[in-house]
Amino acid sequence: MTPPKTTASESVLNPSAGPGEDGFDHALRPKDLDQFIGQESLKENLRVFLAAAKKRREPLDHCLFYSPPGLGKTTLAAIIARELGVNLKTVSGPTLDRTGDLAAALTDLSEGDVFFIDEIHRLNPLVEEALYPVMEDFNFFVSTGKGPGASTLKLAIERFTLIGATTRAGLLAGPLRDRFGIIGQLSFYGQEDLEKIVLRSAGILGVAADPEGAAEIARRSRGTPRIVNRLLRRVRDFAQVEGDGRITHDVASYALQKLEVDSRGLDALDRRLLAALIEKFGGGPVGVENLAIAVNEETDTLTDVVEPFLIQAGFLARTPRGRSALPRAYEHLGLKAKNPKQAELL
Repeated sequence: MTPPKTTASESVLNPSAGPGEDGFDHALRPKDLDQFIGQESLKENLRVFLAAAKKRREPLDHCLFYSPPGLGKTTLAAIIARELGVNLKTVSGPTLDRTGDLAAALTDLSEGDVFFIDEIHRLNPLVEEALYPVMEDFNFFVSTGKGPGASTLKLAIERFTLIGATTRAGLLAGPLRDRFGIIGQLSFYGQEDLEKIVLRSAGILGVAADPEGAAEIARRSRGTPRIVNRLLRRVRDFAQVEGDGRITHDVASYALQKLEVDSRGLDALDRRLLAALIEKFGGGPVGVENLAIAVNEETDTLTDVVEPFLIQAGFLARTPRGRSALPRAYEHLGLKAKNPKQAELL
């Protein structure tokens, strides 16, 4: 039998698929919208948009997906390319440092292809401006020379679909955001959907998982599929080395305790941040820069990775004056307020 041809969308997302962690990450990714669990409203709309684009035999309108990390933006881009039967070219916003980098990427596209820019909010402003006429009219303008003798050449680009992904939608310039015809927000996942993801991934990995074990992993995964799959792989290790290979509630609880992931899904960094906020800054409010120094982490890590879940779960609040710990944080850590104003809130 002739082996199936590897599409560009598969090769970009998985340049060296194999039995290692990268290969498993690729294998766990849903291949179509039916396999993609959760985000039902967004999926229903995408089905309509994709069907309409295929019926008209034209590229899908440009899409912007925004959410905290790990909720499926990159996976959706690959699914869209696969549903349309076209290639997927993936780049990261910071790597498009010059307009020449953008030109090279665009001229490599074929009719209808999907061009996925991750972290699109980090585009160089000059590159972003060069992208505007491409998104509107599929024309790329190249400046040649300098001074009075300078001229501008117009380069026609094949019609394509741009998909942008960002964790910081508020940092996108208005003119860029307005050029996307489809805008979708991905929300944190509920317990039921996460359990389905655990059981589906466990089946792909070839490990037996009880419903109770799957529920325990899902409960501690911060509402994020990427985290639930990462925790599943680590729990599988404990199940195979220190158990009989089956993921039960007791095995999952034991493994996650070893991984320092507590019953609410908070890891060591989450607890360190909340403890610093309460013990060093009296519960806040305090600026995120000071908080980042206190826990020895990058500011972007706190704002993009840590804080969204803590805010969603009711442990932390962002205010105009800074970050403040909420009553649930004191209760979870077993701490008491030292700041009289904070004590009144409790």
